[in-house]
Amino acid sequence: MKKLTVITAIVAGILSSAFSAFAQYRSEIVPEQTPVQSILESAQSADAPVVITLEQALEIGLSENVAVKVADMEITRTGYAKKGTYASLFPQIDASGSFQRTIKKQVMYMDFDMSSLAGGMPGAGSEDGKPSLPDGTEIPDGSQGEGSGSDAGSSSNGGGFEVGRWNNWSAGVSASMPLVNAQLWQSLKLSGLDVELAVEKARSSRLDMVTQVKNAFYATLFAKEAFEVYKQVYDNALQNLSETQRKYDAQKASEMELVRAKTTVASAIPNVYNAESSVILALWQLKAVLGVDLDMNIDVAGRLSDHAEHMFYDVHQHDSISLDRNTTMKQLAIQAEMLAQTIKLQQYATLPSLAVAFNFSLNAMTNDFNFSEYRWTPHSFVALSLNIPIFAGGKRYNQIRQAKNQYDQVQLQTTNTERQLKIAIRQSLNTMETNMKSYYAAQDAVASAQKGYDITEASYKVGGSTLIELNDAQLALTQSRLSESQAIYNFLTAKSQLEQTLGQDFIAQ
Repeated sequence: MKKLTVITAIVAGILSSAFSAFAQYRSEIVPEQTPVQSILESAQSADAPVVITLEQALEIGLSENVAVKVADMEITRTGYAKKGTYASLFPQIDASGSFQRTIKKQVMYMDFDMSSLAGGMPGAGSEDGKPSLPDGTEIPDGSQGEGSGSDAGSSSNGGGFEVGRWNNWSAGVSASMPLVNAQLWQSLKLSGLDVELAVEKARSSRLDMVTQVKNAFYATLFAKEAFEVYKQVYDNALQNLSETQRKYDAQKASEMELVRAKTTVASAIPNVYNAESSVILALWQLKAVLGVDLDMNIDVAGRLSDHAEHMFYDVHQHDSISLDRNTTMKQLAIQAEMLAQTIKLQQYATLPSLAVAFNFSLNAMTNDFNFSEYRWTPHSFVALSLNIPIFAGGKRYNQIRQAKNQYDQVQLQTTNTERQLKIAIRQSLNTMETNMKSYYAAQDAVASAQKGYDITEASYKVGGSTLIELNDAQLALTQSRLSESQAIYNFLTAKSQLEQTLGQDFIAQ
């Protein structure tokens, strides 16, 4: 009897950590109306795990999941792009300014004598006798300006004279606006479809996230139930060891039976540890899908059997199932519409376009930097610009053919995708139906196995059964319980996948 006490104490010490972790799963459930932020704050600082329901897990995922956040940002980005396209309809106003320093002036040549021209003009000549134009501007003779002599200047220029000044200043404002541009108007429709596609992609991210959260939640429940099964197997093995030790001490059991009982206990220990590790890993996976810190202290509420009522889902409504809300089909439909609009966009490139433009500028030409004495000359105009495409080497024609080819590709992809989705729906329905039948069979198996184990256990205590028979009954009970949980888990994951395919599992914020 002392040996039994020592063995029990050692094994209990080894499993104390595993059982203490399992005991933490008995925490109180956070009320369903608790806001997501309050749940996260509680989980950051709580000593015991904060237990959340499936609905709360979905709310946390919709709020914290990275893929959902990125999809929402993409909607905002396409909205900005759409506004930028609409801005093309408004006047484009720009201001400009420039400064130009002349390094070498241009030279002007004339086919007649400048002096005779000046002499023959009325009023030609200045007060100092130098030739000048009628407005009083002196005619350069090479003696004025930088770096030129009277004879050297004209001779070095080959009989011409330099024009312009050393500094050129200009500043102005220009504006333009399209009046008739069919291609631009068509691009506005494409921008709207781009936003619509981003919204549908965001919906797809939410659908995918919801399915991942559900599967991770169900996987955690399944791991916890497997832990409970293996824990009960260990408890039963420990109880059988105690009973065998009592019989051995009373010389009613052989030493072989005692050794076999100890072996059964030792064999049950690794399964308990593996099951506990599976629970921890499942919780980490759930946290990763939710987008929260992996060190956050949370746990899941309920049992798989709580979701067994959903197994009465009518799996025979094959004909009534529609892909109208399937996100992949919706995205392909939007892409096909965008390509149809792109074809029109390329066709409109052959149409004339009309635009209006306005320009106002101030110019000054000087030889110094005395800004106060600059003479600024204004210049402005309004213009209508008509552009008529005539020939571009077949570029526009081939662009239209390219857009039509892409449109045909999307149509083929749509047909093939619809076929694959229908196969996926039938597969999900078949999986659900199979596991629903397996669940009903497993229920009967669990009841029978439990009854058989109870009978064998009672018979073993009075010496009517052997330990081998008792172990066989325990094995049958363990397998039937795991099969029952597995059937529920497989049904729920298949149902989640079906709802994602049908687009029926979206939860709006």
